[in-house]
Amino acid sequence: MKIPDKGVAKQELFEQLESYRAHDVNWRTGRTWAYVYDPGREAEAVIKQAFAMYLSENALDPTAFPSTLRLENEVVAMAAAHLKGDDQVVGNFTSGGTESLLLAVKTARDYYRAKHPQIRVPEMILPVTAHAAFHKAAHLLDVKPVLVPVDPGTFKADVDEVRRAITPNTILLVGSAVSYAHGVVDPICELGQLALERGVLLHVDACIGGFLLPYFRRLGAPVPDFELNVPGVTSISMDLHKYAFAAKGASVVLYRSRDLRRHQIYACAHWTGYTVVNATMQSTKSGGPVAAAWAVLRFIGDDGYLELARQALEATRKVSEGIERIDGLRLLGRPEMNLVAFTSDTVSVFHIIDEMKECGWYVQPQLAFEGSKENIHLSINPASAGWVEDFLADLRTAGGQDHGVGEPGQRGEGNVRQPRPVTDERRYVRADAGHGGRAGYGFARTHGGHQRSPQRPFSSPARATLGRIHELAVRSCGCGLHSLSPRQSAALIAGYAWSCNKARGAAQAVGRPTHPDFLRQP
Repeated sequence: MKIPDKGVAKQELFEQLESYRAHDVNWRTGRTWAYVYDPGREAEAVIKQAFAMYLSENALDPTAFPSTLRLENEVVAMAAAHLKGDDQVVGNFTSGGTESLLLAVKTARDYYRAKHPQIRVPEMILPVTAHAAFHKAAHLLDVKPVLVPVDPGTFKADVDEVRRAITPNTILLVGSAVSYAHGVVDPICELGQLALERGVLLHVDACIGGFLLPYFRRLGAPVPDFELNVPGVTSISMDLHKYAFAAKGASVVLYRSRDLRRHQIYACAHWTGYTVVNATMQSTKSGGPVAAAWAVLRFIGDDGYLELARQALEATRKVSEGIERIDGLRLLGRPEMNLVAFTSDTVSVFHIIDEMKECGWYVQPQLAFEGSKENIHLSINPASAGWVEDFLADLRTAGGQDHGVGEPGQRGEGNVRQPRPVTDERRYVRADAGHGGRAGYGFARTHGGHQRSPQRPFSSPARATLGRIHELAVRSCGCGLHSLSPRQSAALIAGYAWSCNKARGAAQAVGRPTHPDFLRQP
């Protein structure tokens, strides 16, 4: 594509933009249980108006746009108060959880460079449930990630394993509140004591849980302490574009003191232009996200957030209890927030995901890793609250375990969904998000053109097919897949690359049909 020779009419532009999202999930229905956080139409209008007001203001230079600095200071102050920070706490507004975590790791690295220059290979200790953004930070900032197992039953960080992993090179411990995959809070108080004993920093990744958990606690849920009032916690991150419902991207990273936060800041005067002083990773940035965050925090208010939290908490409890009543399904851990992970030992979860997609639901697959079996992940929002019974009914059918209204374990006669005709199009049932992105494809129904029983679906393509996809991807896509396993590379192709020509060629080379809607030529 090239820039058009002549400008395109406004109406045509927006018609084309609208057509581009024809196959996006319809998140307004309340049936999308991942990625989107919907506060309702009225709050959405406020967010968009505030964003548009500050869209063109450049928060790079607060001397030119002091309003953006004031907005940031007020948002950070509200976040610090929400997370029980004292008057010594400082922080910054960022573009999202990944940037907040990158900054926390960068700050720890540079703090130790200044205080302990003898450490040549700095290490941070990560429970295997820690967010992938820490691994990105380790890669970009040359910090060694040291992975430790978690409790196999609760999926919470094992403090003894963390203790055993500490070496003279350790600069940072990490805990989650909550961990994304299982929705549980790590033992932050115990990790804080360990950090104090060993003289290292502790960052709490509260990106997804930090805003909502205090409201759950006020509603009577048993939420352990994780905030800045916990001794040993030196920094914490919290996203506002999740359960504060701000526009993307909006997050904050907070530090216990200015002395620590100064290692986050980058300054440069060694060139012929203006002096660069960046508190975060970005330089030029729109004032829109911080203005929208400021606006929604004040518009919804504490009482409004408490009501939204109540709806999410009640829906989460109903969903968790409903899953436990379905034969063959089980929870992974006990969710302490509105994130639920569940799996099956009798049915492929990818088959269930495909079936739920056909019923109009968007749910997120998670692959097996380090004791966490492949599973289905749910983010349960207030907008989903009215759909719980419908969701559970379809889930019972999708798992082939529909019990009607009987007791758990009783199989209702005639309630198991009968297999539908298998067509080329249905061989690639869109699993939406699965193996890493927007348009994953499940292999639940067929292999090599032969129909399999819906009670015994394939959980993945045959190993030979995986290897062939991997080989072709490395050779033709040129996207660094050589470092991944065949399973990982096939998953990435499914999630991100099936719509490109090269991936189309790879699919055809292994004899797979191309999906008519999602594999079109550009």
